[in-house]
Amino acid sequence: MFEPLRDALRGFSTRLDPLERRAMTQSMRDALVHAKLGLNDVRASLATTSARLASERAELETVRRRQGLAAQIDDQETVAIAERFAVQHQERVAMLESKQMVQQHELSLAEREYEDMSAELRLILSGVAPGARTTASTATDATGSADVRADREADADQRLAALKRRMGK
Repeated sequence: MFEPLRDALRGFSTRLDPLERRAMTQSMRDALVHAKLGLNDVRASLATTSARLASERAELETVRRRQGLAAQIDDQETVAIAERFAVQHQERVAMLESKQMVQQHELSLAEREYEDMSAELRLILSGVAPGARTTASTATDATGSADVRADREADADQRLAALKRRMGK
């Protein structure tokens, strides 16, 4: 999704004449726009998955309720059918939970990459050559990135543990 912008950043040079430099920065801006549209697509997919997951959970709850009601009146045929449907809905819920977790992870990675590339473009537009950051700001960024990464990993571990509990593992 971000390859055009990455290529533009790699190819950017301070030795370019002003016209080439303007054309290059314009292509980088265009690539950022396309990347933003890609992020919106990932967000839309995540929203669709979340809606499907909510629907499947509601269906599962309905099937379990009906199964309980059938068991109360000793309707074994309905209980067996409801049990079969409950298994199907539970499998779909587990699959959609996994899909949602992957999409959330994909979105967070894409957002991070987009922000990094956007910051790099801002540096270039301000006249700073690519990769010419000071060591002090790089050290601060590394510390901040490590904290953010640790938070994200802890969140992912918690979600995975919750998913495993729901799946009975």
